[in-house]
Amino acid sequence: MSQTLVMGIVNVTPDSFSDGGDWFDPERAIAHGRQLLSDGADIIDIGGESTRPGATRLDSTAEIERIERVARTLIDEGASVSIDTVHATTAAAAIKWGADYVNDVSGGLADTAMYRTVAEGIGSGAKVRYICQHTRGIPETMNEMRDYPDGIVVTVIAELSDRVWAAERAGIPRERIIWDPGLGFAKTGMQDWEVLAHIDKFADLPVLVGPSRKRFIAMVYPEHTQPSERDGATATIAAYLMQRGVWGVRVHNVTETRAAIRATELIKEAR
Repeated sequence: MSQTLVMGIVNVTPDSFSDGGDWFDPERAIAHGRQLLSDGADIIDIGGESTRPGATRLDSTAEIERIERVARTLIDEGASVSIDTVHATTAAAAIKWGADYVNDVSGGLADTAMYRTVAEGIGSGAKVRYICQHTRGIPETMNEMRDYPDGIVVTVIAELSDRVWAAERAGIPRERIIWDPGLGFAKTGMQDWEVLAHIDKFADLPVLVGPSRKRFIAMVYPEHTQPSERDGATATIAAYLMQRGVWGVRVHNVTETRAAIRATELIKEAR
């Protein structure tokens, strides 16, 4: 089997860009998580707040209310669960529930208590790992912050490295940190493709990449597509990333992704 893990997405939200509302009901979200596991997901990433460009922020109390039942149920059933949150309070709750990952798309910028909260969880014996993603600004402003005069790849690595350093200073061991270049976050479509083309340069730490259904993939198709129609290209990108040795890919359609990765593995074995 591939060393690249497949992280299946469960958005317990009414407004996510690709499937907002589909899994907002907790029972539907739990069933969807179980289906993703059956499809071959290694990790289920549960989020209660949309981080699409222009989305409005949700407070941690409301976020916890949305995701707690879903997360606790899947964790109790033995699933490896990631909690997608920028709120330290939600991260603290997730660690108590037994989540394996805190997936912070702000890289610690949204909540100054995030690094300390994760570090304290690790210090108390939690097995949790911290996913530090690159972005700039907040969802309302990120599209205004896509200027990278020194080059997209070198700048993203430098900015992520600063955040990793800060996380280490707060007490998160380096071996517990995974980083994510943040496709679609404060980046143009061509900048996203450039990051993918140079993903090997992020090899200092385990790399998670989330290409799934994002706007830059629409460039592949001759006509406008709905996000759910971009799964084929998403799976192709996942197979490419597997060949580049990334730690994990975060996707909506686990079946398509697994098939693309397996086909690539079979070609490699045949060689």
